[in-house]
Amino acid sequence: MFRASKTQARAAHYTSRVSTQHAPTQPSTTEKKTVRPPRIGVIGGGQLARMMIPVAIELDLELHVLATSPDESAARVSPHVMLGHHDDPEAVTAFARSVDVVTFDHEHVPTGLLHALEHEGVAVRPGPEALVYAQDKLAMRARLTELGHPCPAWWRVETEADLETALRKSGGDLILKTARGGYDGHGVRRVRAIEDARDWLERGEPLLAEERVPFVRELSAQVARRPGGEIASYPVTESEQKDGVCFRVSAPAPGLSVEASTRARDLAANIANDLGVVGMLAVELFEYPDGRIAVNELAMRPHNTGHWSMDGCVTSQFEQHLRAVADLPLGDTTPTSPWTVMVNTLGDTRENLAEGAREALAHDPAIKVHLYGKSVRQGRKLGHVTALGTDLEQTERRARAAAHTIVTGDESKD
Repeated sequence: MFRASKTQARAAHYTSRVSTQHAPTQPSTTEKKTVRPPRIGVIGGGQLARMMIPVAIELDLELHVLATSPDESAARVSPHVMLGHHDDPEAVTAFARSVDVVTFDHEHVPTGLLHALEHEGVAVRPGPEALVYAQDKLAMRARLTELGHPCPAWWRVETEADLETALRKSGGDLILKTARGGYDGHGVRRVRAIEDARDWLERGEPLLAEERVPFVRELSAQVARRPGGEIASYPVTESEQKDGVCFRVSAPAPGLSVEASTRARDLAANIANDLGVVGMLAVELFEYPDGRIAVNELAMRPHNTGHWSMDGCVTSQFEQHLRAVADLPLGDTTPTSPWTVMVNTLGDTRENLAEGAREALAHDPAIKVHLYGKSVRQGRKLGHVTALGTDLEQTERRARAAAHTIVTGDESKD
C-alpha cells in the first residue's frame, strides 16, 4: 500500500492526516504570530507511544508517531501518524524533519541512521552515542565494565572455542544472549554444552555469555535526565517474570533497605550521566543473596517496570520522559500511596477485554485499568492494572485478581 513510491507515498499519507495545520501562511502586518506547540516525534507505534499521548496533551506538546501499521497501538488513537518502518532511512528521515525532537518507543532504529539525523541537526533524545548501549548488549557490558559499574561475569562469544572458555569459567552453566534484538525472554538461552548453542553460533554473529546469576529477585531503578543534566529518580521496584515476560511490579521494592535503595538509585543516576542519556532510563538489576546488585539490562525509554507510576506517582514515567526530551523541568516522583502493585494483563482465554475490564472494575472500583488496543494472543502484553493501598499483600491480591478477571473472566482466582 505504501511502497508505490516509498517516501512520497508515506509523506502523502502523513500530510493527509496532520500537515494541513502546519501549512505556512503569510500573516498580515496586523496579525499576531501564533506560537505552535513543540512537536515530539516518537519512532515506534506500540503501547509506550500510546501512553505518552494523554500527558502530551496535558503539556500541550504535539505528539507525532512513526508506526508500521495503522493498527498499531499508538496509531489507533493518535491524530498525528506517519506510516513507515524504523529501519527505512527515507521514512525515518522524512518523519524526523517534520518534528522538533525525536524519541523512541523502542531501541531498534539503526545507530548509523540516528547519527545521520544528528548530522542534519535533528534533536535525537536519547542520542545514538547513548542509545547504542540499550541496543547492543555487548557494547553495554563493555562500557559499564570500563566505567566500573557492577555487572555479572561475562564473555564475548563468536566461536565454539569462545563458548568452551566461557562454559569452563562459569562452571558449565551460563546464560547466552543475542547481542541485539532480544526482549521479553526472546534471544536468551540457558547453555550447559556447545550443542545447546550450535545453531546460534552458526549464524556468525557475536553473542553475549553471562554467568548464571544466583539472584534472589530482580529490581529496577529508573531515572529521568534532561539535556543539561538535571535528574529525577524514582523509587526502586521489584519485578516478577512469567515465561520471560514482566508480570508483576511492586513499588517500592518490599524489604529493600534505605541503604540498598540509595545504592541502586545512585547507580542509575551515575549510568545516566556517564552515558549521556536524555529521557527515561530503566536499569534492570539482579539482587544477590548477600545484598549486592548487578546490572542486568538497560532501557532508554519508558519501561514496563515503571508503568506503576501512571497511578502511583505524582509524575508518571511517561510525563517525565516527555518533560526530559522537551527540556522541561522534571516532575515530582513522590509516590501517591504506601504501596502500588502493577500486574500485566497477558493474553489468555478471553477475547473481549473491554468486557473483562467492566467486570474487574465492578468488582473493585479502585482498580485502574490500562488497555493497549491490541488483538489477543496467548501470553501477549495487552494492558496492565494497578492497585494502590496501605497493605502490600492485599494490594497485590487485588491487582492479580483484576488482571486475571480481565483476561479469563474467572473471578475465583487471585
